[in-house]
Amino acid sequence: MTVGVIGAGNWGKNLVRTFYRLGELAGVAEIHRETQKMLMTEYANVAVYQEFERLLKSDVQAIAIATPAHTHYEVAREALLAGKDVFVEKPLALSLVEAEELVDIAEQKGRILMVGHLLLYQPAVQWMKRYIESRAIGRLAFLSQERLKLGRVRSVENVLWSFGVHDIAVLLYLVGEKPLRVRAVGQRVLQEGIEDDVYVHLAFSDGVQAHLHVSWLWPEPRRLLTVVGSKGMLTYNELEQKVVLHKKRVTSDLNIYDKGSDMVFEGNDEPLLLECRHFLECVAQRKKPLSDGRSALDVIEVLENAGKQLKEDQL
Repeated sequence: MTVGVIGAGNWGKNLVRTFYRLGELAGVAEIHRETQKMLMTEYANVAVYQEFERLLKSDVQAIAIATPAHTHYEVAREALLAGKDVFVEKPLALSLVEAEELVDIAEQKGRILMVGHLLLYQPAVQWMKRYIESRAIGRLAFLSQERLKLGRVRSVENVLWSFGVHDIAVLLYLVGEKPLRVRAVGQRVLQEGIEDDVYVHLAFSDGVQAHLHVSWLWPEPRRLLTVVGSKGMLTYNELEQKVVLHKKRVTSDLNIYDKGSDMVFEGNDEPLLLECRHFLECVAQRKKPLSDGRSALDVIEVLENAGKQLKEDQL
Protein backbone atom coordinates (compact mmCIF):
# COMPACT_ATOMS: atom_id res chain seq x y z
CA MET A 1 0.00 0.00 0.00
CA THR A 2 1.49 3.30 -1.08
CA VAL A 3 -0.94 6.21 -0.57
CA GLY A 4 -1.88 8.30 2.45
CA VAL A 5 -4.88 10.64 2.26
CA ILE A 6 -4.98 13.95 4.11
CA GLY A 7 -8.57 15.07 4.67
CA ALA A 8 -11.53 12.68 4.68
CA GLY A 9 -14.38 15.16 4.57
CA ASN A 10 -17.00 15.84 1.89
CA TRP A 11 -14.73 14.91 -1.02
CA GLY A 12 -11.77 13.33 0.71
CA LYS A 13 -13.91 10.39 1.82
CA ASN A 14 -14.24 9.49 -1.88
CA LEU A 15 -10.46 9.43 -2.30
CA VAL A 16 -10.18 7.27 0.81
CA ARG A 17 -12.75 4.83 -0.54
CA THR A 18 -11.22 4.72 -4.02
CA PHE A 19 -7.60 4.18 -2.96
CA TYR A 20 -8.79 1.52 -0.50
CA ARG A 21 -10.72 -0.15 -3.30
CA LEU A 22 -7.52 -0.15 -5.36
CA GLY A 23 -5.63 -1.77 -2.48
CA GLU A 24 -3.28 1.19 -2.07
CA LEU A 25 -4.56 3.03 1.02
CA ALA A 26 -1.95 3.02 3.80
CA GLY A 27 -3.15 5.80 6.08
CA VAL A 28 -5.49 8.76 6.57
CA ALA A 29 -5.00 12.05 8.42
CA GLU A 30 -8.22 13.68 9.62
CA ILE A 31 -8.73 16.29 12.34
CA HIS A 32 -12.40 15.70 13.13
CA ARG A 33 -12.99 13.08 15.82
CA GLU A 34 -16.29 11.78 14.47
CA THR A 35 -14.77 11.22 11.04
CA GLN A 36 -11.81 9.48 12.64
CA LYS A 37 -14.18 7.05 14.39
CA MET A 38 -15.93 6.34 11.09
CA LEU A 39 -12.59 5.67 9.39
CA MET A 40 -11.45 3.32 12.13
CA THR A 41 -14.70 1.37 11.80
CA GLU A 42 -14.85 1.14 8.01
CA TYR A 43 -11.11 0.76 7.38
CA ALA A 44 -9.92 -1.19 10.39
CA ASN A 45 -6.55 -2.11 8.85
CA VAL A 46 -5.68 1.50 7.89
CA ALA A 47 -3.75 3.83 10.20
CA VAL A 48 -5.62 7.01 11.16
CA TYR A 49 -3.77 10.13 12.32
CA GLN A 50 -4.92 13.34 13.98
CA GLU A 51 -2.01 15.40 12.58
CA PHE A 52 -1.05 15.13 8.92
CA GLU A 53 2.62 15.62 9.88
CA ARG A 54 2.61 12.14 11.43
CA LEU A 55 1.35 10.66 8.17
CA LEU A 56 4.15 12.45 6.32
CA LYS A 57 6.70 10.82 8.63
CA SER A 58 5.37 7.36 7.78
CA ASP A 59 6.75 5.22 4.95
CA VAL A 60 3.95 5.98 2.47
CA GLN A 61 5.31 6.89 -0.97
CA ALA A 62 2.50 9.21 -2.05
CA ILE A 63 0.05 11.63 -0.50
CA ALA A 64 -3.42 12.64 -1.72
CA ILE A 65 -4.69 15.97 -0.34
CA ALA A 66 -8.38 16.85 0.02
CA THR A 67 -8.27 19.56 2.67
CA PRO A 68 -10.03 22.96 2.28
CA ALA A 69 -8.76 24.85 -0.76
CA HIS A 70 -7.04 27.60 1.22
CA THR A 71 -4.81 24.96 2.89
CA HIS A 72 -3.69 23.17 -0.28
CA TYR A 73 -0.48 25.16 -0.66
CA GLU A 74 0.72 24.62 2.91
CA VAL A 75 -0.11 20.92 3.06
CA ALA A 76 1.20 20.12 -0.44
CA ARG A 77 4.42 22.02 0.27
CA GLU A 78 5.03 20.02 3.44
CA ALA A 79 4.33 16.76 1.62
CA LEU A 80 6.71 17.57 -1.25
CA LEU A 81 9.46 18.67 1.13
CA ALA A 82 8.97 15.36 2.95
CA GLY A 83 9.85 13.61 -0.31
CA LYS A 84 6.36 12.36 -1.17
CA ASP A 85 4.68 12.22 -4.56
CA VAL A 86 1.59 14.40 -4.28
CA PHE A 87 -1.94 14.45 -5.61
CA VAL A 88 -3.83 17.67 -4.72
CA GLU A 89 -7.51 18.20 -5.23
CA LYS A 90 -8.37 21.30 -7.24
CA PRO A 91 -7.30 24.05 -7.07
CA LEU A 92 -3.56 23.46 -6.64
CA ALA A 93 -3.35 26.73 -4.69
CA LEU A 94 -5.25 29.99 -4.41
CA SER A 95 -2.54 32.08 -6.05
CA LEU A 96 -0.23 31.67 -9.03
CA VAL A 97 2.84 32.48 -6.91
CA GLU A 98 2.08 29.66 -4.48
CA ALA A 99 1.26 27.22 -7.29
CA GLU A 100 4.53 28.03 -9.08
CA GLU A 101 6.46 27.37 -5.87
CA LEU A 102 4.84 23.94 -5.53
CA VAL A 103 5.71 23.07 -9.13
CA ASP A 104 9.30 24.21 -8.60
CA ILE A 105 9.67 22.14 -5.43
CA ALA A 106 8.25 19.05 -7.15
CA GLU A 107 10.69 19.43 -10.05
CA GLN A 108 13.66 20.05 -7.76
CA LYS A 109 12.78 17.02 -5.65
CA GLY A 110 11.97 14.81 -8.64
CA ARG A 111 8.47 14.20 -7.28
CA ILE A 112 5.20 13.59 -9.10
CA LEU A 113 2.75 16.49 -8.65
CA MET A 114 -0.76 15.86 -9.96
CA VAL A 115 -3.86 18.03 -9.58
CA GLY A 116 -7.40 16.67 -9.28
CA HIS A 117 -8.93 18.12 -12.43
CA LEU A 118 -11.46 15.30 -12.39
CA LEU A 119 -13.34 16.17 -15.57
CA LEU A 120 -10.23 15.54 -17.68
CA TYR A 121 -10.63 11.88 -16.75
CA GLN A 122 -14.26 11.68 -17.81
CA PRO A 123 -14.33 9.30 -20.80
CA ALA A 124 -16.75 11.70 -22.52
CA VAL A 125 -14.22 14.55 -22.32
CA GLN A 126 -11.47 12.30 -23.66
CA TRP A 127 -13.76 11.28 -26.53
CA MET A 128 -14.58 14.92 -27.31
CA LYS A 129 -10.89 15.84 -27.33
CA ARG A 130 -10.17 13.19 -29.96
CA TYR A 131 -13.26 14.13 -31.98
CA ILE A 132 -12.40 17.83 -32.04
CA GLU A 133 -8.82 17.06 -33.08
CA SER A 134 -10.12 14.87 -35.92
CA ARG A 135 -11.76 18.01 -37.37
CA ALA A 136 -15.01 16.07 -37.77
CA ILE A 137 -16.92 19.23 -36.78
CA GLY A 138 -14.60 21.42 -38.83
CA ARG A 139 -12.77 24.45 -37.54
CA LEU A 140 -13.37 25.09 -33.86
CA ALA A 141 -15.32 28.33 -33.31
CA PHE A 142 -16.34 28.48 -29.65
CA LEU A 143 -17.17 26.50 -26.53
CA SER A 144 -19.79 27.34 -23.90
CA GLN A 145 -19.89 25.75 -20.46
CA GLU A 146 -22.57 26.02 -17.73
CA ARG A 147 -22.13 24.72 -14.17
CA LEU A 148 -25.14 25.90 -12.18
CA LYS A 149 -27.03 24.72 -9.10
CA LEU A 150 -28.31 25.73 -5.71
CA GLY A 151 -25.05 24.58 -4.20
CA ARG A 152 -22.92 24.54 -1.09
CA VAL A 153 -21.79 28.13 -0.60
CA ARG A 154 -18.17 28.74 0.44
CA SER A 155 -17.03 31.55 2.71
CA VAL A 156 -13.38 31.76 1.57
CA GLU A 157 -13.23 31.17 -2.20
CA ASN A 158 -15.88 32.44 -4.62
CA VAL A 159 -18.00 30.31 -6.95
CA LEU A 160 -15.44 30.55 -9.76
CA TRP A 161 -12.66 29.07 -7.61
CA SER A 162 -15.08 26.51 -6.18
CA PHE A 163 -17.08 25.41 -9.23
CA GLY A 164 -15.14 26.72 -12.22
CA VAL A 165 -11.71 25.14 -11.79
CA HIS A 166 -12.74 21.87 -13.46
CA ASP A 167 -14.38 23.72 -16.34
CA ILE A 168 -11.45 26.04 -17.01
CA ALA A 169 -9.20 22.96 -17.08
CA VAL A 170 -11.50 21.26 -19.60
CA LEU A 171 -11.81 24.33 -21.83
CA LEU A 172 -8.02 24.78 -21.99
CA TYR A 173 -7.57 21.05 -22.61
CA LEU A 174 -10.08 20.90 -25.46
CA VAL A 175 -8.74 24.02 -27.15
CA GLY A 176 -5.18 22.87 -26.56
CA GLU A 177 -3.65 26.17 -25.42
CA LYS A 178 -3.86 28.92 -22.82
CA PRO A 179 -6.01 31.96 -23.63
CA LEU A 180 -4.69 35.26 -24.93
CA ARG A 181 -7.29 37.28 -23.03
CA VAL A 182 -9.59 36.75 -20.04
CA ARG A 183 -12.72 38.74 -19.20
CA ALA A 184 -14.90 38.18 -16.13
CA VAL A 185 -17.99 39.70 -14.55
CA GLY A 186 -19.77 38.55 -11.42
CA GLN A 187 -22.24 39.41 -8.70
CA ARG A 188 -22.07 39.24 -4.90
CA VAL A 189 -25.49 38.45 -3.46
CA LEU A 190 -25.05 36.46 -0.25
CA GLN A 191 -21.77 37.64 1.27
CA GLU A 192 -19.50 40.64 1.05
CA GLY A 193 -16.44 39.94 -1.08
CA ILE A 194 -17.60 36.51 -2.39
CA GLU A 195 -19.07 36.22 -5.90
CA ASP A 196 -22.02 33.84 -6.16
CA ASP A 197 -22.56 34.11 -9.92
CA VAL A 198 -19.74 34.59 -12.45
CA TYR A 199 -19.33 34.77 -16.23
CA VAL A 200 -15.88 34.25 -17.77
CA HIS A 201 -14.94 34.82 -21.42
CA LEU A 202 -11.71 33.45 -22.89
CA ALA A 203 -10.15 34.42 -26.23
CA PHE A 204 -7.64 32.08 -27.90
CA SER A 205 -5.61 32.23 -31.08
CA ASP A 206 -7.30 31.83 -34.50
CA GLY A 207 -10.44 33.51 -33.19
CA VAL A 208 -11.52 30.62 -30.93
CA GLN A 209 -13.45 31.71 -27.84
CA ALA A 210 -14.86 30.02 -24.76
CA HIS A 211 -17.55 31.10 -22.33
CA LEU A 212 -18.21 29.85 -18.80
CA HIS A 213 -21.12 30.55 -16.46
CA VAL A 214 -20.89 29.27 -12.88
CA SER A 215 -23.35 29.86 -10.06
CA TRP A 216 -24.30 28.33 -6.72
CA LEU A 217 -27.41 30.51 -6.65
CA TRP A 218 -29.47 28.82 -9.37
CA PRO A 219 -32.89 27.10 -9.20
CA GLU A 220 -31.96 23.86 -10.94
CA PRO A 221 -28.78 21.90 -11.68
CA ARG A 222 -27.29 22.38 -15.12
CA ARG A 223 -23.97 21.02 -16.36
CA LEU A 224 -23.78 21.43 -20.10
CA LEU A 225 -20.84 21.92 -22.45
CA THR A 226 -21.52 23.03 -26.03
CA VAL A 227 -18.84 22.97 -28.74
CA VAL A 228 -19.49 24.76 -32.02
CA GLY A 229 -17.47 24.09 -35.16
CA SER A 230 -17.75 25.14 -38.77
CA LYS A 231 -19.29 21.79 -39.83
CA GLY A 232 -21.20 20.67 -36.74
CA MET A 233 -21.74 20.95 -33.02
CA LEU A 234 -21.41 18.83 -29.88
CA THR A 235 -23.27 18.98 -26.58
CA TYR A 236 -22.09 17.15 -23.47
CA ASN A 237 -24.64 16.72 -20.71
CA GLU A 238 -22.52 15.91 -17.67
CA LEU A 239 -25.54 14.93 -15.57
CA GLU A 240 -26.51 12.27 -18.10
CA GLN A 241 -22.97 11.50 -19.31
CA LYS A 242 -24.05 11.76 -22.93
CA VAL A 243 -22.47 13.48 -25.92
CA VAL A 244 -24.75 14.44 -28.81
CA LEU A 245 -23.53 15.34 -32.30
CA HIS A 246 -25.67 17.99 -33.95
CA LYS A 247 -25.25 17.77 -37.72
CA LYS A 248 -26.14 21.42 -38.07
CA ARG A 249 -24.46 24.58 -39.29
CA VAL A 250 -25.02 27.84 -41.10
CA THR A 251 -23.72 27.67 -44.68
CA SER A 252 -21.60 30.29 -46.43
CA ASP A 253 -24.76 31.79 -47.99
CA LEU A 254 -26.25 32.07 -44.46
CA ASN A 255 -28.78 29.27 -44.92
CA ILE A 256 -29.50 26.68 -42.22
CA TYR A 257 -28.13 23.16 -42.75
CA ASP A 258 -29.81 20.67 -40.42
CA LYS A 259 -29.47 16.89 -40.70
CA GLY A 260 -30.59 16.19 -37.16
CA SER A 261 -28.71 14.89 -34.14
CA ASP A 262 -27.24 11.60 -32.95
CA MET A 263 -26.04 10.47 -29.55
CA VAL A 264 -22.42 9.58 -30.27
CA PHE A 265 -21.06 8.76 -26.81
CA GLU A 266 -22.48 7.55 -23.51
CA GLY A 267 -20.03 7.00 -20.67
CA ASN A 268 -20.46 4.75 -17.66
CA ASP A 269 -16.92 4.61 -16.27
CA GLU A 270 -16.01 6.19 -12.94
CA PRO A 271 -13.73 9.20 -13.52
CA LEU A 272 -12.44 9.24 -9.93
CA LEU A 273 -11.36 5.61 -10.22
CA LEU A 274 -9.64 6.39 -13.53
CA GLU A 275 -7.99 9.47 -12.04
CA CYS A 276 -6.66 7.59 -9.01
CA ARG A 277 -5.37 4.75 -11.19
CA HIS A 278 -3.61 7.31 -13.36
CA PHE A 279 -1.91 8.81 -10.31
CA LEU A 280 -0.74 5.38 -9.17
CA GLU A 281 0.59 4.63 -12.66
CA CYS A 282 2.48 7.92 -12.72
CA VAL A 283 3.99 7.19 -9.31
CA ALA A 284 5.01 3.66 -10.31
CA GLN A 285 6.31 4.56 -13.79
CA ARG A 286 7.62 8.06 -12.95
CA LYS A 287 5.68 9.57 -15.82
CA LYS A 288 4.06 12.98 -16.24
CA PRO A 289 0.37 13.09 -15.25
CA LEU A 290 -2.26 14.36 -17.66
CA SER A 291 -3.17 17.01 -15.07
CA ASP A 292 0.33 17.76 -13.83
CA GLY A 293 1.37 20.80 -11.85
CA ARG A 294 2.49 22.82 -14.87
CA SER A 295 -0.84 22.39 -16.66
CA ALA A 296 -2.54 23.54 -13.45
CA LEU A 297 -0.56 26.80 -13.59
CA ASP A 298 -2.43 27.81 -16.76
CA VAL A 299 -5.74 27.16 -15.01
CA ILE A 300 -4.78 29.19 -11.95
CA GLU A 301 -3.50 32.03 -14.13
CA VAL A 302 -6.94 32.27 -15.76
CA LEU A 303 -8.65 32.16 -12.36
CA GLU A 304 -6.33 34.81 -10.94
CA ASN A 305 -6.80 37.13 -13.91
CA ALA A 306 -10.56 36.72 -13.67
CA GLY A 307 -10.42 37.35 -9.93
CA LYS A 308 -8.56 40.63 -10.39
CA GLN A 309 -11.25 41.86 -12.77
CA LEU A 310 -14.03 40.81 -10.39
CA LYS A 311 -12.32 42.70 -7.59
CA GLU A 312 -11.82 45.83 -9.70
CA ASP A 313 -15.50 45.82 -10.74
CA GLN A 314 -16.51 45.97 -7.07
CA LEU A 315 -14.23 48.87 -6.10
